[in-house]
Amino acid sequence: MRLLFILLMIAAFYTPMSRESAGEEPLPPAKKIVKAVEIKQNKAVSESFILSKIKTKAGAEFSQNIANEDLKRLYATGQFRDIKIDLSDYDGGLKVTFIVIEKEILREIKISGNRAFKKKRIESLVKSKAGEVLDRRQVKEDVKEIAQFYAKKGFSRVNVEDEINVDEATNEARLYISIDEGKKIRIKKITIEGNEEFNDKKVLKVMTTKRRTLISSGFFKKDTFDIDIEKIIAMYKRAGYMDVHAEEKLDYDTEPGRLLITIKVLEGRKYMAGDIVIKGNKIFPKDDIMEKLNMKSGSVFSQDNIRRDISGIQGYYFENGYINAEIKSDTTFNKDTERVDITYDITENELVYVNKLIIKGNVKTKDAVIRREMKIVPGEHFDGKKLRRSKENLYNLGFFEEVTYDTEPTSEADKQDLIVNVKEAKTGELSFGAGYSTVQDFVGFAEIKQNNFDLFNFPTFTGGGQNLKLRGEVGTVATDYELSFTEPWIFDRPVSFGFDLYKKTISESESFGYGYDEKRQGGVLRLGKSLGEYTKGNISYRLEEIDISNIPEDATADFKLEEGSNTIKSVALLLTKDTRDNIFNPTTGWVRTGSVEVAGGPFGGDKDFIKYIGTSAWYFPIFGENVLELKLRAGIVDAFSDSPSVPIYERFYAGGANTIRGYRERRVGPKDPNTDDPIGGESMFVGNAEYLFPIMKSLKGAVFYDVGNVWPLVEDFGEGSLVSSVGVGVRMKTPIGPLKLDWGYGLDSDTRQDDTGRFHFSMSYGF
Repeated sequence: MRLLFILLMIAAFYTPMSRESAGEEPLPPAKKIVKAVEIKQNKAVSESFILSKIKTKAGAEFSQNIANEDLKRLYATGQFRDIKIDLSDYDGGLKVTFIVIEKEILREIKISGNRAFKKKRIESLVKSKAGEVLDRRQVKEDVKEIAQFYAKKGFSRVNVEDEINVDEATNEARLYISIDEGKKIRIKKITIEGNEEFNDKKVLKVMTTKRRTLISSGFFKKDTFDIDIEKIIAMYKRAGYMDVHAEEKLDYDTEPGRLLITIKVLEGRKYMAGDIVIKGNKIFPKDDIMEKLNMKSGSVFSQDNIRRDISGIQGYYFENGYINAEIKSDTTFNKDTERVDITYDITENELVYVNKLIIKGNVKTKDAVIRREMKIVPGEHFDGKKLRRSKENLYNLGFFEEVTYDTEPTSEADKQDLIVNVKEAKTGELSFGAGYSTVQDFVGFAEIKQNNFDLFNFPTFTGGGQNLKLRGEVGTVATDYELSFTEPWIFDRPVSFGFDLYKKTISESESFGYGYDEKRQGGVLRLGKSLGEYTKGNISYRLEEIDISNIPEDATADFKLEEGSNTIKSVALLLTKDTRDNIFNPTTGWVRTGSVEVAGGPFGGDKDFIKYIGTSAWYFPIFGENVLELKLRAGIVDAFSDSPSVPIYERFYAGGANTIRGYRERRVGPKDPNTDDPIGGESMFVGNAEYLFPIMKSLKGAVFYDVGNVWPLVEDFGEGSLVSSVGVGVRMKTPIGPLKLDWGYGLDSDTRQDDTGRFHFSMSYGF
C-alpha cells in the first residue's frame, strides 16, 4: 500500500501542467495556419484600425513572436488599457482573437476650488485634453503640476485631488480636479543657529527664501527652500567644512498664516589641504603642473577645488596635444598634520595628431571658407591655442551662431579626426524702413546685404564668404548711396580685394555741426593681406570729388576759400593688429590700428595733405558678462606742396554720439569766429572709457567717461585743457538692428550747450 502511494505521488509530480491551469494561453500545435483573426470588446476604436496595426493575418502560419509584437504595437497606440490574445481551434487551423479593453474617452474636465488664479491659468497647466483618450498617468502628472504651481506661488499647504467618473455604457470619462488652496504662508522670521564660520547676514544672502519685508513678499515655497539648504551646505563645503549638514525646523506662529523658520548648521571640522603629490607625469615637470593648481598646501580643502584642479591639469595636457590624458585624485586625512593630503595620478597616454578635418552643419557656407580660417591642419598635433584662435576666426566671420569641436577615434591610437560643428546664422537681408538719430535726424533707408556672398554660385549667390552691400539712405540732413564688395581670399590666398562706390550729400544744419552744404562722390579700391596670426595690412586708393557750397556770407575769408569743387586722389596704408575674442561682441583682448594717407603730390588731385591716425582699444572682462572698454584715438593732418591749408572736409571734429558725448555734433574744437560754425582742426585726441553690464537678455546698460579735444594746428596738439563728459546709456539688440541710447553730461561749461545734458540716439540697420 505504501509503495502504491509513492508511485502515485511520483506520477502526479511528473505530469505536465496544462497552460490553461497555469493561467496562460494554450500552445498552438506546430506550424498551424491562422484561419481567422477576430477583434472583441472594441467600442470606440474601429476594427479596421486594430487590424491595420497587427501583422498576424489569416492564411499565414501562426508565430508567437509576431503576436507579441502585435501586442506592443497596439499598446503603443495609447488606445488600450489591456489586451489579451485568445487561441482556439478553427476550421483545421487557428482562430486568433484579440480581446481589447479600451481606454476611456475624456469628455469633460472640471476644475474647482481655484480662487487665487483664473481658470484659464490652471487649464494651461493641464495636458489632459477633453475629446482625447484618458491617460491616467497623465492625470496624475497634471495634478502634480498644479500642486507645484501653487507651491511656487507661496501656497505651501495646497492640496490637489482628482476624481474620474466612467460611464461604462459609452466608455466615456469625466475628470474632476478639486483644489484646496489653503492659506498662503508668509515667513515672519528666519533664525540661523550654529553658524560660526559665516554670520547670519552671509548665510541669509545665499538664500532665495526671504522673510516678509517692504521689498519681499516673504511667501514660503518648499522647493525653493530645499534648494536654499543645499546652497548653504555648498557654501560651507567650499570653505572646507566637508562634514557640514543642516537641520531645518518649521513652526507656525500664533498669527495665522505666518511661518517661523529655524536653520541649525552643524559645521563640523574645517579641512585644510596638506601635501600635494603629482604622480605619473613623464612629459611635463611637476613644477609646471603645480602652477596650474588653484588649491595649494595650506589652503582650504574642498571637492570643488579638486574638480577645478583636475580640469586645469587636463586643460594643460590638452593644450599640448595630449587630449586623452586621464587624471584621477585620491585624498587621505593625515592624522599627524590634521590635513587632507591629495594625490593626482596622471595617465598621459599618447600625443594625438589630427587625422582628418571634418566639417558638419554648413548648409550654405563652402567647406573651403571654413577650412581657410582653421589654424590647425591634418598632420599637426592637437593644440588648444590654435583651436581657440580657429574658433574666434570662425565667429568673427559673422556666418555662424555656434561653433563647437568634437573628436572621433581612428584605427590608429595616436590619430583622431577633428569634427568642426557649425550652426549657420542669418547672413543676408533685404531691409527697409525709417529711423532717427541725433547724428542724421530722421532717415529712410533700403539695403541689400549679404555677408556670405558668392558671385559665382547661381542662383543663391551664397556660401563663398564674400561681402556685398547695396544701400540707399535719405534723411532730412543727409543722403547716402553706397555699393560695397569685398573678396577676403583671392585665389585661395589670404589676400583681400574690394571696392566702394558712393555718393553722399550733407545739408547745412546747425544742430549737426555743418555750417555749409557738402557733396561727395567717388570710390575706393582696397587690397589687403594677412601679415600674421593677428595682423593685417591694407593699401587703398581713393578718387573723390567734393563740392562745398552755401557757406554763410558773414564767414571769415579763410572759411569762404573752402567753397567750390575739388578732386581728392590719395593712397592710404593701414596696419591692424587685433587679438579680440569676438569682433562683434568683444569681452577680452585688444585692437590697434595705424594709418597714413597721402593725398595729392605724386598722386595728383587738387589738394595736398598727409594724414596720420592711430587707435587703440582694450577690453577687460570684469565678472560674468560685465566688460570694461578703454579706447584712445589720435590724429594729425597737415598740408604740403601747393596747398596752403588742410581742406575743411579733411580736418578732425569731435563732440557728439561717436566721440565725446554730452556735446553737440562736431562742437568740440575750433569754430569760425564770425559764424560760430565748427571748422575742425589739424590735430585730435579722444579717449573713451565705457563699462557695459547686462540688464536682461538682449539689453545692456552702460556707464561712460569721454575726454578729448581738437586743436587748430598740428603744433597745437595737447595744448590747453581737455573737454570731458560723463553719462549712462543702454544697448539693445532688436530684430532690425542694434539700438544705442546715451545720455551724456558735458563737464566743460564753456563748451557744452545744454546744462541738462544731452541725449544721443542711433539705430543701425544691419544685423
